[in-house]
Amino acid sequence: MNSTIVQLSCRCWLVGAAVTGISGALQLSNAAEAPLANTNAPSIALDALVADVLEHNPELNFYRAEIAAVKGERRTAAVWPNPEVATTIGQKQVRSGGLSDEGMAWSVSVQQTFEWPGRIPLRKAIANHQMQLAELGFAQFKASLAARARTLAYNVFAAQEKSAAAKQVADRFQQLREVLVQRDPAGLTPQLETRIIEATELTLARKATEAALEAQSALLELNQLRGQPWTNATKVEPVKLTFGKAPGQDDLLAAAQTNNFELQMRRIELEQQGFRVSLARKDGYPSLTLGPYYSNERAGDREQQVGVGISMLLPLWNRNKGNIETAEARRKQAETSLFVTQRDLDRRILEKLLAYQTKLTEIGKWRPETVDEFRKAAELADRHYRLGAVPIATYVELQKQYLEAVEALLDTRREALEAGQELQRLTGLDFDAVQTKTP
Repeated sequence: MNSTIVQLSCRCWLVGAAVTGISGALQLSNAAEAPLANTNAPSIALDALVADVLEHNPELNFYRAEIAAVKGERRTAAVWPNPEVATTIGQKQVRSGGLSDEGMAWSVSVQQTFEWPGRIPLRKAIANHQMQLAELGFAQFKASLAARARTLAYNVFAAQEKSAAAKQVADRFQQLREVLVQRDPAGLTPQLETRIIEATELTLARKATEAALEAQSALLELNQLRGQPWTNATKVEPVKLTFGKAPGQDDLLAAAQTNNFELQMRRIELEQQGFRVSLARKDGYPSLTLGPYYSNERAGDREQQVGVGISMLLPLWNRNKGNIETAEARRKQAETSLFVTQRDLDRRILEKLLAYQTKLTEIGKWRPETVDEFRKAAELADRHYRLGAVPIATYVELQKQYLEAVEALLDTRREALEAGQELQRLTGLDFDAVQTKTP
């Protein structure tokens, strides 16, 4: 009986001594968690944060301005060149049979340049395709922005959960220190157990610090996307993610053929480049300048002329062959880009589908109460360790496994979230890959 009491006393003293020696590490962890644990920070739902980003992101103005600029280019492409007015004025002398007369001579003309047939429609077609590219770029950016905002918001929530779990375990060590710090150790075993507790405590402090830093990093980027000050503190309300079943591989690949932003843009660029080739060929033909003119001369007699002037360039030296070759080369580049994009898109879809299905299978193996049971087991081990009924190895392992279980579940859900969102973005199919619910 006395031997049991001495052994329990030594074990308890070891816990207290170890926790005392690592209190400095916990202070670092608490300092890193301070911004995260700001109780005055407003609590916002995940979907509300995503909507806020889509409404206030400053970079959206860039794409809106790009669309406005392309509208101006499209308007310019359909406008005829302005007519040109020319006038001359001078003195005229006439000599005949020893006689001479002087008078004024002047003329005026108005000329309009007419493009070779087909040029203006081709320029309008090129401008219309540029407008489609600008609109697709805007839609692609908004889809990527929403996915990134949702991932960042969930990262903040996950870091909050990890930090709370680490703090919960840290509080247990702190309470043990306050109770057992007065105990005296004896023998080799207590010293070795002290080192075990020290190592565990350092690991715990590192986990808490990393979770706090992850939360702050995600929050900084989230504030950047929202157009908010860097110091704006925000807490994400508890959220439960539910994942839908992904369509079949063939359905996803077929949907991507018509819905994928990058593939649509490469096709439009190829069509646009075809119009540029046609325009370069037509630019080899001259434009026609046509317009009326009127001239008046007074030198003895009065002479007037009224007529129509026609002028055009003779394509003798430059038939625009260089620009035609350049445009055809650009079209071949566009064809290659479309082919490469198609192959790369198929690969990414298959990768994300495999990742999404794997993560869903992994999540399906978790029982809803798994993490809660780990938490209860860690609390039970803490109580029984104080009574001497649980060895230190079991106690430390349960605390570590509880934290690792929390991290594993949160990280797996985050990976499923990223894969599901990317799969929807690549294919354009909204199959309810990710749904958010407030528990």
